[in-house]
Amino acid sequence: MAARLACPACGETYADRWRCVCGTPLEFASAPRPDGPAPPFASFDTRRGLWAFDAFLPVEPRVSLGEGFTPLVDAPAWDATFKLEYVSPTGSFKDRGAATTVSRALELGVDRVIEDSSGNAGTAIATYAARAGLDADVYVPASVTDAKRRAIAATGARVREITGDREAVADACREAVTDGDGWYASHAWNPAFFAGTATFGIELAAQRDWSPPDAVVVPLGHGTLLLGAYRGFRTLVEAGWADDLPRLLAVQASGYAPVADDRNGGSAGTNDLADGIQVREPVRRAAVDAALDATGGDAIAVSTSAVETALSDLRDAGFGVEPTAAVAPAGLRAYRGRGVVDADADVVVPLTGRAK
Repeated sequence: MAARLACPACGETYADRWRCVCGTPLEFASAPRPDGPAPPFASFDTRRGLWAFDAFLPVEPRVSLGEGFTPLVDAPAWDATFKLEYVSPTGSFKDRGAATTVSRALELGVDRVIEDSSGNAGTAIATYAARAGLDADVYVPASVTDAKRRAIAATGARVREITGDREAVADACREAVTDGDGWYASHAWNPAFFAGTATFGIELAAQRDWSPPDAVVVPLGHGTLLLGAYRGFRTLVEAGWADDLPRLLAVQASGYAPVADDRNGGSAGTNDLADGIQVREPVRRAAVDAALDATGGDAIAVSTSAVETALSDLRDAGFGVEPTAAVAPAGLRAYRGRGVVDADADVVVPLTGRAK
């Protein structure tokens, strides 16, 4: 039986719903936890992908393309370690959430999933839906790149192009869900997606013998990776498998930086290069702020030129990433310039999406 959902604001519970009647994003009513001490990393069957951590997951393992267990690679030029999420099956960390979300859809007997996305999440949901034998509609901005549009369409999903910004796309998608056209496999609203991205934190700690780094620098749009990382690390601390939470340092694109602007003043200019995080109103804004506060973290915004420089440096170093994936390395340099990150700090930076 599929796990029930609960509203963290009013306490209402549901068998299945995309948000609470009070408007709050839902969470799983309960979260599984393993018993006993942390096992050695070698005891995990990496062939199962992120489902090797199913003891932590409120979703049954029903669909997989081998997502998870992405490499950790030294990056001396940045005095950091990169976690190469862009080598995931469809080329981004969103595969983690897609695997668990589509598995949840299968638990519920869904026939068609619907998602709104600027690219990577839509590609991931469409691909995993195809793997599971489900139909999919993906709503995208009319301005989405040809490469991302083709990647979604290649799965057999229907691409619904909407004129306007990301909010217009989301509104059109949710209207279709309300009309009964399909099940909302949203990377921003669906709690199953965050169950998947939580494996980022669990896996990273496991790869380091259950010792989280001092800090993790992540790009921030809706917060799917930041919140997933936070929940994964927090789960490990609650289970007694890790001692401390790393600082979570968020990086937003200038002009689309509500969290950073509130914390560090308004950002100058508009960074349209980092199109994957063009989000002015994160769905789970309160949870993002709580995660940053709980870890002693922060949020800053970076300009187009900073991302261009970081992207060029990354590609010169052999990292074939998309512009949005360069946001976090650019942010790390900015944090170091501000003295927020010490020179000798143990820092991990996920490279979130591959070049397309």
